[in-house]
Amino acid sequence: MKVDLTVEPLNSWIDTSGKPLIIAGPCSAETEEQVVETVRQLKALNAVHVIRAGVWKPRTRPGSFEGMGEAALPWLQTAKAETGLPIAVEVATPEHIELALKYDIDVLWVGARTTVNPFNVQEIADALRGVDVPVLIKNPVNPDLALWVGAFERIAGAGITKLAAIHRGFATGETSKYRNVPMWQMAIELKSIFPSLPIIGDPSHMAGKRAYLNELSQMAMDLNYDGLIVESHIDPDKAWSDAAQQLTPTAFGEMLDHLEIRQVDSPNREFQTFMEQSRRSIDNVDRQMVEMLAARMALVERLAEYKRDNNVTLFQPERWKEILQTRTETGKKLGLYPELVEEIYKIIHMESIRKQTEIMNNSTQNA
Repeated sequence: MKVDLTVEPLNSWIDTSGKPLIIAGPCSAETEEQVVETVRQLKALNAVHVIRAGVWKPRTRPGSFEGMGEAALPWLQTAKAETGLPIAVEVATPEHIELALKYDIDVLWVGARTTVNPFNVQEIADALRGVDVPVLIKNPVNPDLALWVGAFERIAGAGITKLAAIHRGFATGETSKYRNVPMWQMAIELKSIFPSLPIIGDPSHMAGKRAYLNELSQMAMDLNYDGLIVESHIDPDKAWSDAAQQLTPTAFGEMLDHLEIRQVDSPNREFQTFMEQSRRSIDNVDRQMVEMLAARMALVERLAEYKRDNNVTLFQPERWKEILQTRTETGKKLGLYPELVEEIYKIIHMESIRKQTEIMNNSTQNA
């Protein structure tokens, strides 16, 4: 599904000289000294294009630091005047937008907790009508692509054309070393719906710990993301929010120095030939996979008819347990991650149950 969305190129509102867009700054604006000194050090890296800072902080539970609010906006003005770097802040209400524009904030972003609520997004869209400002939209907290798509449609419906997505990972309830599971395929699917939409990776909120920032940032670059938004603080361990996932400006600069920025393509003829041959081989294997999947579903249909005729339930837990165990073990022997095989078979199993249910119900209706 492709949806019409008017999106101006990233370089129409920020000059990155052809490099990935780098947004950095503290999770929260805590004091004027902290903000200005952090921005000074980030400016000295000669790699940061936009400064980010949390002014209003939506927290999961009351009692946590919820940001300095309007009091922090003059600090950002000072930092901007001193360094010349544009400033980005998160907004969650029409009042936030009004204040941000009053203090000449250059870029706004909609946070994950706001994206999840269409009513809030529509209020923001209404407040933005007639305003010319870049708006970045984070993915919703939970993996719901429709909510993310809907947020862009609402904001674009207000006439905003300077748009970009921030991919910050998802809360899935699954055990993971990351704070939020990346689920890269969700951002890839968003890009397939909105091909011209820039995607910015947020490794800080994916990771939750600074130890994982390098690998997540590199993965975003390897997936041809348009940039990164990373939290940086002059003294991360003493930060008032999200201390574990922030980097000092120096450490952030070192991380950027080690990032590999790869080409989208190569003009090398030998490379092109190899790619064409490899893709043809992959296409052939994919065709065989689909044909085998169709053959499997045909067997499932026959099995469902036999279960129906013998008055046997369609779902048998022990058989499903056996399938998961044997297929993941086989996959592991063949060099596949067990998680991959398990997820594939969960989808196949869901379709098998749907198909068998259909056959059972048709039989009942025809009786």
